[in-house]
Amino acid sequence: MKKLVLLALLATTACATTHAVPGDDSDLHRRLLTLDTHLDTPIHFSRPGWDFGARHDHATDPAQVDLGRMDAGDLDGGFFVIYTASGPLTPEGYAAAKAFALGRSDEIHATLSKFPDRIGLATKASDAARLDKAGKRFGFISIENSYPLGEDLSLLGEFYRRGVRMASPVHFRNNQFADSATDTPKWNGLSPLGRQWVAEMNRLGMVLDASHASDAVLDQMIALSKTPVILSHSGSKAIFDHARNLDDARLRKLAASGGAICANAAYLGKSNPNAERSEISDKLEDAGKLGLTGEQVAALTRRLRAIEATAPSQQADFETYMRLVLHLIQVAGVDHVCFGADWDGGGGVPGLEDIDALPKVTARLRQAGYSAADIEKMWSGNVLRLVRIADERKGR
Repeated sequence: MKKLVLLALLATTACATTHAVPGDDSDLHRRLLTLDTHLDTPIHFSRPGWDFGARHDHATDPAQVDLGRMDAGDLDGGFFVIYTASGPLTPEGYAAAKAFALGRSDEIHATLSKFPDRIGLATKASDAARLDKAGKRFGFISIENSYPLGEDLSLLGEFYRRGVRMASPVHFRNNQFADSATDTPKWNGLSPLGRQWVAEMNRLGMVLDASHASDAVLDQMIALSKTPVILSHSGSKAIFDHARNLDDARLRKLAASGGAICANAAYLGKSNPNAERSEISDKLEDAGKLGLTGEQVAALTRRLRAIEATAPSQQADFETYMRLVLHLIQVAGVDHVCFGADWDGGGGVPGLEDIDALPKVTARLRQAGYSAADIEKMWSGNVLRLVRIADERKGR
């Protein structure tokens, strides 16, 4: 665990980029406080026989994150996601989504509680350093897609009481709160209810996440929110022109408002559709529902990896990912870049297949001339600053 935590970063909202001459950085990644803002790993928490505490083999298991690899790749913590797919905008649809999201929340708490000596729940920015000092990993909780709230914003308070400290309004499809980046505009940004959602998020002290939202939604969230906005897992149109990614003008706007963008390991290049890969991925995602045995999961995963070796899901690799990271730094600055690779939710490229590879990112940033202090800002300081600001300004 860490021997150095640069706490001063958490009290800094902006400072000039500094560069340092590379030296002996063999243990730099281990010494930094690191987090990822978008871990979809809870999709595996209820999979029969799967152990979050173990170190699983990428070749035979679909998960990209577990406590074993958090140790090996020195990922100190992150935001574990309550993701709910969008459905009908009806009372019945909302009720089913609410039940699912509350169930996923229960699974996250139950899973973390199984390993009290190895990981703890974090609800404040200061918890990250506290748990790290105690020799533990830390887990924040976030919501991807506020669809399960239905039209009852009081449910945000329930999720806050359950530890949620970040939420996004929308996912792949428009919903009752906002337009999606990947759907035809319905509201031209936030809906009237979505504007109330922003105010309630601010009141509770939760970080607003604009990943998956349309450009108009991002613009309006920045204008309306009393606290800076984050994009927990997004990219740059300059690297790959996709609706999920931001243009440079909006990157600068986000930075000017104090927000941050966390580099995604998806939407980095042209996709390569493959029917068999999609079918296998769907089966693995529903392994629990389908009652697949460990042997069946391993066999499907081996086949999936074989397909990925010859037909990767996107035309991108580790070098593409680092081009994204360096471009974000160039445009937004080191005070406004973070990491959210969408692990277990579609992120990952050759050379960056799971969190074992995270030290490579730190090494490349060091080679590019960035100081340890700047790198730690990007790995944790910038995100924890937003968590702290949201908490300090709650109730206003």
